[in-house]
Amino acid sequence: MDVFWLVLTVLGLAVLGYWLGRTRALRSVAGDSRYLHSLPSYYGTNVALMTLVPAFFVMIAWLLIQPLIINDTVADMIPERAAQGAGELSLVMSDVRRVAAGLDAAVEQGALTEEEAASIRAEFTDIRARLGEIGVALGQEVSASTLRAAQVYRSMTASGSFWMSVVVLLLAGGGFATALMRTDKDFRARNVVESGVLAILFLAASIAILTTLGIVLSLIFNTVEFFRLYPIDDFFFGLTWSPSFGGGSELGVIPLLWGTFYISLIALAVAVPIGLFSAVYLSEYAPKPVRAFAKPLLEVLAGIPTIVYGLFALLTVGPFLQSVFGDDTVGWMQSASSVMTAGLVMGIMLIPFVSSLSDDIINAVPQAMRDGSYGLGATQSETVRQVILPAALPGIVGAILLAASRAIGETMIVVFGAGAAARLSLNPFEAMTTVTAKIVSQLTGDADFSSPEVLVAFALGMTLFVITLCLNVLALYIVRKYREQYE
Repeated sequence: MDVFWLVLTVLGLAVLGYWLGRTRALRSVAGDSRYLHSLPSYYGTNVALMTLVPAFFVMIAWLLIQPLIINDTVADMIPERAAQGAGELSLVMSDVRRVAAGLDAAVEQGALTEEEAASIRAEFTDIRARLGEIGVALGQEVSASTLRAAQVYRSMTASGSFWMSVVVLLLAGGGFATALMRTDKDFRARNVVESGVLAILFLAASIAILTTLGIVLSLIFNTVEFFRLYPIDDFFFGLTWSPSFGGGSELGVIPLLWGTFYISLIALAVAVPIGLFSAVYLSEYAPKPVRAFAKPLLEVLAGIPTIVYGLFALLTVGPFLQSVFGDDTVGWMQSASSVMTAGLVMGIMLIPFVSSLSDDIINAVPQAMRDGSYGLGATQSETVRQVILPAALPGIVGAILLAASRAIGETMIVVFGAGAAARLSLNPFEAMTTVTAKIVSQLTGDADFSSPEVLVAFALGMTLFVITLCLNVLALYIVRKYREQYE
């Protein structure tokens, strides 16, 4: 059964269970709900949850695990000559899945019978021709071993889907029947439902933690594998970044970190003053109509995709800066891609981030502090400078550090606006690159994941993760340590 119809079937059974559970509970007390332990809706919800939760849990787990098992089984059928490395194996497996999809399409359209599609000794040329007749293009020449692997892949997928449907329906039906039989006036439905909902909420909260743990562990394992192949001292203290898939790579991270911090520093130099001044104006000086119009308009910047900012840097800001600082004028800027280009555009992107957080922090300063300042004869500007900003300073510093974390992790603006050169230079009009841009470039293509040139991306990601984590922890520490002084 298709997953869509399987989900609809289980949902329909759950809706039916809710109605029957509620009805059965009311019948047990002759329609007088006062004699029930719980409200009638709890009895129906109990049947619905017993029908849905086990079935959906098994279905999700099955959908996650089945492809892994099938891929491992089919990969063992690929001859060694067809898959010399991880990259080649990935390409062959793509062919296997493509051929399996083509056979499915041929069966659905009637060009092949199920028996012909299932026979691994069928004439491959005839099958290829008949697939081509119905518009299923196989592209490159597919070997007989790939065809056999595709047949097994298709068979195991169909078998797995069938047994998943059987198991899910049995669980849904079993939960439905069990919960319905337990439904009577003395059954503590509310306690059971609330415990079940609490377990679901706990599971939902655990998913985020487990996802974070999985990300960290994947970074750690691959980083350790990289440092088995490449010296850790050369990575952290090397001044040259020159990867070469043919061997002899120099993978020093210092130029990438320098480019990352340089661009982030320029971005913060743009975003912090503008964002902070706009927050002070909107919270302390702007009339309500102006604030109601300007604040949402300013926050629209936060909703613009970063790739749009990257194109803005590439097509508008870069050429403009080159016309001002290029060879025809002062000769500082050789191309439109530079640290200044990426930093300015990234700063524009961060303005609503700094402004919104700072505005919320300034508004959180108690009105009594303003009134006390005015009562002592201070003007509004003096109150802002000497009372409000010092009171809000810890929160503002935390907002700036969070904005710095956001700047350090930015990718698309750097790819379009900063260039790809890994160099150590103080000239902001030269092209440089960052850690995130090199992570993208190192993982792009069909490189072998066992090589240090690919594994270095995980080491870069781990380095960036530690840096941003430290900034976030520092920001939270500052906010929590000083926040209560003004509450």
